[in-house]
Amino acid sequence: MSETAQRALFISGSIGLGHVSRDLAIARTLREMRPDVAIDWLAASPADRYLRDAGERLLPECADLVEESSLAEAAAQGARLSLVRYAFGAMRHWSRNVEVLTRVTAAQRYDLIVGDETYEISLALKKTPALKTFPFVMIFDFVGFQPMTARPMERLGVWFWNHAWAKGYRQKPRHVDMSLFVGELDDIPNTPFGLWLPNRRDWARARCRFVGYILPFDPAACADRAAVRRRLGYGTEPLVIAAIGGTAIGRELLELAARSYPALRERVPDVRLVLVCGPRLPESVIEVPPGVEIRGYVPALYEHFAAADAAVVQGGGTATLELTVLRRPFVYFPVEGHCEQEVAVAERLARHGAGRRMALSATTPELLARAISEQLGATPDYPPVPTDGAQRAAELLDGLLQSTRPSAQ
Repeated sequence: MSETAQRALFISGSIGLGHVSRDLAIARTLREMRPDVAIDWLAASPADRYLRDAGERLLPECADLVEESSLAEAAAQGARLSLVRYAFGAMRHWSRNVEVLTRVTAAQRYDLIVGDETYEISLALKKTPALKTFPFVMIFDFVGFQPMTARPMERLGVWFWNHAWAKGYRQKPRHVDMSLFVGELDDIPNTPFGLWLPNRRDWARARCRFVGYILPFDPAACADRAAVRRRLGYGTEPLVIAAIGGTAIGRELLELAARSYPALRERVPDVRLVLVCGPRLPESVIEVPPGVEIRGYVPALYEHFAAADAAVVQGGGTATLELTVLRRPFVYFPVEGHCEQEVAVAERLARHGAGRRMALSATTPELLARAISEQLGATPDYPPVPTDGAQRAAELLDGLLQSTRPSAQ
């Protein structure tokens, strides 16, 4: 690598695998546009595994990062996760990630650092401007927390977070050079952050560049479903994929899907049910009746979604987006108490007319079996969804890199 070549560092934060999959899509597109840019990564489990399997260069300091997925699992109460409660708990560990980045940037100069929901980095740069020795881009996919109960302490906590989020939004921030929003303006509630706080969409218009949706694959490559099924070893039987995200919080959903199988077989005798545990939930902890298949981490889960006749998933933004774009029938269960899934993602799906929403706490095995059987054989008519977000994001990052080239100084 020449001395004048540019370097970019991607920090893939947040919980699970949805963020890192879009981050890698952006990085690959940027690399296609600018082959001379060297890209390094900071990511904790399970995102580090995803990147390692993709052949990306992870810095050794990844081992020192806080595992946010572990913090989320610890904060969860069974299948329920208060996003605000998790955020307050995670704050106690934020200084560790900031210290890691400080060490990394002291040893290596970067022309661009991209953080995906790395709130700890953004806050540190805002509080201590001397730490900012690099152009910094922040990626968002939702704006502001929502109270999910009537509990006064939760509502006060939401207001505290949203006040910090929205404060001084009309002023140009010095700690962030660009903010990208993955999605569309309509994905943001047209409501205030809270009492005496600004409107969320006004904040997003002032602060963010909207890039649209990002997929880690080309939907056209999955258009021939019969070919995808043959390649993955599936036959012609009705196929149901039940999958959770990159944490162990979805255990109860997989257990419910397994218990629904006998009733589902009564309705659809030749149905094939495959449970996918993901990278952090051991297969051995799920008891399954005879006939149900169970798998661990599946790297290209979207291929199995493409092959499926129906799917059962949590309410994560990435899995539900993939199913929408692939035009597959699905039932989704937002993690209860998780305001992003229960509000932001659910409203996006309602706008797109995609998926059937259910609540884990109110669903019996028989109800799930009925819902799955109704999805089997359905032909979704979801509206087209723009999926060129990786290209648009990469173009914006390239423009920022171009402005930092030595010749431009």
